[in-house]
Amino acid sequence: MLEPSEWPASGAEPPIRLGSILPKSGRRRRRSPLPGFGLTLGLTVTYLCLLVLIPLGGVFLKASSMTAEQFWATVSSARALASYKLTVGAALGAAALNVVSGLVVAWVLVRYAFPGRRIVDAMVDLPFAMPTAVAGIALTAVYSQNGWLGRPLEAAGVHVVFTPLGVVVALTFIGFPFVVRTVQPVLQDLEPELEESAASLGATRWQTFRRVILPPLMPALLTGFALAFARGLGEYGSVIFISGNLPLKTEITTLLIMTRLEQYDYAGATAIAAVMLVVSFGLLLAVNALQGRARRSVAGAE
Repeated sequence: MLEPSEWPASGAEPPIRLGSILPKSGRRRRRSPLPGFGLTLGLTVTYLCLLVLIPLGGVFLKASSMTAEQFWATVSSARALASYKLTVGAALGAAALNVVSGLVVAWVLVRYAFPGRRIVDAMVDLPFAMPTAVAGIALTAVYSQNGWLGRPLEAAGVHVVFTPLGVVVALTFIGFPFVVRTVQPVLQDLEPELEESAASLGATRWQTFRRVILPPLMPALLTGFALAFARGLGEYGSVIFISGNLPLKTEITTLLIMTRLEQYDYAGATAIAAVMLVVSFGLLLAVNALQGRARRSVAGAE
């Protein structure tokens, strides 16, 4: 209420401030936009623990049953190091190829109208629907010495089947849709008038692409790269047929883990799996940091 000195001279009752007499508990609370937030948060955490955190924790728990010398001998053996190098290198190479080819395909699907565009658009998702083992058999048949593509490549001295190049080809095939589907919506929202304005101001095609088109696409490209890379690290079915599975040459880490499991060496398998988990998680964190930086730069430019 107002002080007596502030009352009106007519002697009327002073105005009352509702905020001064209402208890704090009676004031209106800000409602959460999600009904039952506490319940949904609990279900989310439970779901995450049961399907992600507890299984991953079990990997480290099983690997901890080994002594430090046994763990180091397992994860640093020549066979394991060769599989790390091939798996990470092939996944990075395939993801980089998918960024370039996925951008081109997404650009064609968005900016051009041609007969059969819907069919081509549907075929992009074919690696999602196709079983990975079927994809591996198909790629091996096509790139073999007597295959449609393998015969001319063999004549040119390029060997694909049973080589590290075959692993890159398989990982490129299964990771291709990730880049296309992440870049395509961004291209659809990118107005062609921006390119026309840049051209009217005297910008070349390369300048228009680098300064107008590429910055908004960079976060989507990094997202597609991260998804394709993560898929490549854990791929198994499409690689085992085309790689030949030669130890120290074309053996990927997932196959080495399966080999350890078949030999009932569960501790050794989980030790190698733990190393791959740490490496992949670190690389994905780096990619996400780059993605966040690209988004901040785009937001700052706007």
